[in-house]
This record gives sequence, structure tokens and C-alpha cells, in this order.
Amino acid sequence: MSNSQVAAKAAAPVVVVTGVSSGIGRTTAEKFARQGCQVFGTVRSIAKTKPLQGVELVEMDVRDDASVKQAVQSIVDRAGRIDVLVNNAGVTMVGAVEETAIHEAASLFETNVFGILRTAQAVLPHMRARRSGRIVNVSSVLGLLPAPYMGLYSASKHAVEGLSETLDHEVRQFGIRVTLVEPHYTRTNLDLNSPQASSKIAAYDRERGLVSQAVADSVNSAPEPDGVANTIVEAALGAWRMRRTPAGQASLLSKLRRFMPAGPVDSSLRKSFGLG
Repeated sequence: MSNSQVAAKAAAPVVVVTGVSSGIGRTTAEKFARQGCQVFGTVRSIAKTKPLQGVELVEMDVRDDASVKQAVQSIVDRAGRIDVLVNNAGVTMVGAVEETAIHEAASLFETNVFGILRTAQAVLPHMRARRSGRIVNVSSVLGLLPAPYMGLYSASKHAVEGLSETLDHEVRQFGIRVTLVEPHYTRTNLDLNSPQASSKIAAYDRERGLVSQAVADSVNSAPEPDGVANTIVEAALGAWRMRRTPAGQASLLSKLRRFMPAGPVDSSLRKSFGLG
């Protein structure tokens, strides 16, 4: 590698993207690499993940404290710093609130909420030392809207929204900003293969079935992850804004929630979930 290549690599933003084995995370990591960033993508198993061009894979389980700390330290040791953290790793689940077991809810929060807390806590000391950094948390429009039969997923994303806004207030004194990206349905395996609560209550079968079908139809007709990935890259490298919603349905729903009366929003939401 020539001196100029070494200098260019040293100047390139160092980006960490969690959950790059497929879907939004994988597409996002590839886009950062094409922007010339030095990209590290985290996966639970490198052996089970297809390589990504321009992305260095790092094994990390966001549900495990030691795994997160070790992975972040290994990245800092190799790259010298972390400029951007993209918290993309997440899971979902379909089920009525009443039929969702506590251990199922806790497992979902371990990834979607505490996973973000672990990675942020591991990265922030390095960002504070350099007085610079950007944390991008991938939320959802269900972080600002209710979601019948996806109540715990929606609750986890509402938690991500509150955590992110609060964290941004706390760390901006150190030159660090936190931002949210709020996608809608995207054609990914996460949405297509949503697990269901294991202890079903028959009284909810009809509506749960309607919602599951409506979600499946929406996912099958949803755009590929490119639009969301572009929005994440803009949120990470562009001017800071607290929230960014990809163009299309996500942006429309965000505006409806904030500016439309509650009644019409409620009716529209029920219709979109097949509940009429």
C-alpha cells in the first residue's frame, strides 16, 4: 500500500454497522464501503455469513456484554477509532400483548433495546476521548405508531426513540450526535420470517390472522433495502437531524402521526393492518 493510500485510509470515516448478515444491515455496510469508508460489520457468526466486499466482518452478539466490549475494542485496536456506530441489529415478533410471554418480551428487548445500550456504552468512551462521533439508531415508524399484534416490537422501538433523544442531549457536549432512522416495511428476511408468540389465545386468532396476512402482503410489495440504507448513510455522514424517514410510506406516516387528528390516524392504521 502506497503512502497516499495509507493516508486516505487513515482519513476515511471508520464505520461500525451491527447485524450485517442480511437485509438492511448488509446493504448499508456495502454502501458505506462504496463511499470510501473503513467499514466493520458485526455478525453473530462469521462462518455462517457471506463475505461483503470492502467490509471487515467482526463477530459480536449484541445480547452479550463481554462480546460487545471485546468486539468494539478489537475494532479500535485495528482502526484506531470509531467515527460512526450504526445500530441496525434487531428482531421482531407477532402476537397479542396478552399472549406474549415475559421471556419472549425480554428476549426481544435484549436485542432491540439493550443491544443498543451495550454498543453505545462500549463505543462512547472512545468517541468522547476524540470529542467526535455519530450514533445512528435504526428505529421504525412503529416507534411512533401503535402496532396491533406487534405490541412488544412497537414498545421496543418506542424505547429506542426515547433512549436516542435523551442520549443525544447528553453527549452533544462532547461533539457526538445521535440520530434515528425510521423505516416502514422493507423486503427483508426479518419481516418475512417474523416469529409468533408461542402460547396463542384462541380469542385473538381471527384478528391476528388478518394482521399477519396484511403484514405479509405489505412486506412482499415493499421496496428493497436500498432506500433505507441510503437514508442511514445520509444520517451518518450528512448534516445532523434527529429523525430521518426514508422517502415514501415511512415519511408519510411520520407526518400523519405528527400533524393529523388522532381519530383519522387511528382509523387509517386499523385499515392498514386489515382490521377495517
